[in-house]
Amino acid sequence: MTVRTRVLILVSAVAVLAAAGLASVLHASARADRRDHTQAGGPRVAPGTVTLTEHGRMVFRNMAWGPHRDELATVPASDPSGPRTASGVKCLRFYAASGTGVCLQAVHGPVSDTYRALILDAHLRTRAHYTVPGIPSRARVSPSGHFAAWTAFVGGDSYAGTDFSTRAAIADVRTGRLVPTLEKFRIVKDGRPYRAADVNFWGVTFAADDRTFYATLATKGQTYLVRGDLRTNTLTTLLPNVECPSLSPDGTRIAFKKRVQGLPKDAPWRLYVLDLRTMHETPLAEARSVDDQVVWRNARTLVYALPGDYGADLYEIPSDGTGTPHRISKAALSPAFVD
Repeated sequence: MTVRTRVLILVSAVAVLAAAGLASVLHASARADRRDHTQAGGPRVAPGTVTLTEHGRMVFRNMAWGPHRDELATVPASDPSGPRTASGVKCLRFYAASGTGVCLQAVHGPVSDTYRALILDAHLRTRAHYTVPGIPSRARVSPSGHFAAWTAFVGGDSYAGTDFSTRAAIADVRTGRLVPTLEKFRIVKDGRPYRAADVNFWGVTFAADDRTFYATLATKGQTYLVRGDLRTNTLTTLLPNVECPSLSPDGTRIAFKKRVQGLPKDAPWRLYVLDLRTMHETPLAEARSVDDQVVWRNARTLVYALPGDYGADLYEIPSDGTGTPHRISKAALSPAFVD
C-alpha cells in the first residue's frame, strides 16, 4: 500500500467520523428543540401561581414537552390528569410537606453541570440553598416541614447495579444546619457497632417526631433498612433487602422496593409494604420493576413513577396488596400531596 493510498484512507475515515459526530449533534439538537414545543395530545399546561399550602393539590415536576417542561406544576389531587398550572421553578427532584419544599436543581455551566438543593417556602421562594455533590435522585421533607433530605449519585448512575456511590444529606430548615452525609453517623448493625469503607446511604424518609428517620444502608453487596436518630446521630439496621423506604402517614408501615431473585439485573425490584409492628412484608400488586421512592397519597394508596413517553408517568396502587396499578398522570415525576 502506497503512502498516498494510506493518506486517502485516513482522510476518508476522519470524514466519516466527522459526519457521524455532526449527525449525532444535529439529532440531539433537534430532539432538544422538539422538547421546547408543546406535543400534540399532551397535558395542557399554563403558567400561574403554585403554592405548597393549597389543600387538595398535587405538586410535581411537569415533564410534558413544551415551554414549561421540568417546572413544578400543580393539579387537583382529585383530578391528577387534568390541566396543569406551571410555576416557572424548575426541579429535577422535588418534595414538600407543611409548606416547605426541597427542589434539586441542575446549574448548567459552560463545560459541565453542577447541582444544588433549594429549600423553598410555601410560595416557592428560596429560603436557603446547598451544594449537591452529584446527580440528584431522591428528595424528602419531614411531616413538620422542619427537615429536608436529598440523595445524589457521586459515582455510577443506577441503583440497579453495584458500581455506584451515593450521598444522603439532611438539612435543618429552621437553623440551616447541614449533615452533608449520613456516613458521619454511628452505625449499629446486628446489635454491634459497625464500620466499613464501602457504606452508602440513600432514600431518607422522616417520622413525625422530628427525630426519627429511615433510610437504606448498603455495604458488602447487601442493603438494609436503617432507623436513624437525629439526636444521637445513630443508625440501626432493622431488616435486609430494603431500598428507598417511604414511611406511612401514621408511622406504622414502610413502602419499599425489594430485589427479587430471578428478575433481570437491570430491573430487579418489586414493591412491598413492611408493617413495623410485626415486621411482616406484603407484596404489592405491581408486576413491573419500580425504581422510585414511592409516595403515600393517603393511608391506603401509594403513588410511584414508571418510564413513559416523556420520561415518566405516575401510577397508584393500594397499599394492602390488593387491586391493580392505575396510571393517574402522564409526563410527571416527584409528586407531593398537599393536604
